[in-house]
Amino acid sequence: MIRDKVKIFAGSSNIPLAASICDKLGMPLGDVKISRFENGEVYVAYKEPIRTCDIFIVQSLSDPINEHFMELLVMIDAAKRASAKTINIIMPYYGYARQERKRAPREAISAKLVADLLYAAGASRIITLDLHTAAIQGFFNFPVDHLTALDELTDYLKGKAIENPVIVSPDAGRASTAEKLANYMDATFAIVVTNKDSLTGAETTHVIGDVAGMTPIIVEDMIDTGKTILGVVNRLAESGAKDCIAVATHGLFSGNALAKLDHPHIKEIVVTDSILQHTSDSDKLVVISMSNLITEAIRAIVEGGSIATLFKSRGI
Repeated sequence: MIRDKVKIFAGSSNIPLAASICDKLGMPLGDVKISRFENGEVYVAYKEPIRTCDIFIVQSLSDPINEHFMELLVMIDAAKRASAKTINIIMPYYGYARQERKRAPREAISAKLVADLLYAAGASRIITLDLHTAAIQGFFNFPVDHLTALDELTDYLKGKAIENPVIVSPDAGRASTAEKLANYMDATFAIVVTNKDSLTGAETTHVIGDVAGMTPIIVEDMIDTGKTILGVVNRLAESGAKDCIAVATHGLFSGNALAKLDHPHIKEIVVTDSILQHTSDSDKLVVISMSNLITEAIRAIVEGGSIATLFKSRGI
């Protein structure tokens, strides 16, 4: 049973997810006022006592990312000044994660900067979901609970009884995740490799693995503009594959990405609710809830227990 001294609050990025977590824990969503001054400055005030409480703040760094991040920092500061015992951040989508290393001179490592700012503001812990790269955990000076949506996505795909599935990694970076999913589903594995000519800039794409006559399940950590997915779908179709299912933990869908993904060779786009989605935006969009997983992670943190036991002995 969750202790009386635990309270959960929501930033403005994903209130439905926070409400679902509270419902599963049998507790009300915490009362906090979040507003803006006329010039856009964020104002936060907790409307209930949180002194000596373990509080959890649910906030994804979704669009508008900088607004949501600043809002989170002010929420942390307000909680610290109200004498909260611990301030635990539930950030299903960790923004700036694609800037986790320098790829060119004079670039920022913004994923590290975000971690530093959360620590400086007063955060005690972060619970996050499928980081762009697991090494980002090392950027934090406090505990990180790195959850994965792979179990929930696997269960959904297995329930569909897909004929001749082949798990496809759209690039080398997703190969490890795609290989895990292939093992869980007892499916074959393929990878799409893109080479760019340094002189002309022309790109050539190759499919490594047999996909002809099979149903590709393309695995990504996030779908942003949809450009990568569309390129892979077209190449798979040219290789004789059937219509695809695109699977990702985080559906950013910037701009008109969902409209572009309304492609004749895409049957479904499966994402989680790490970012608030509106399923009416696309009849191909399927959203899998992470509220059960996050709820059990909170129980393990508060009551004591192993986060690893949440993943059906598969590990992360």
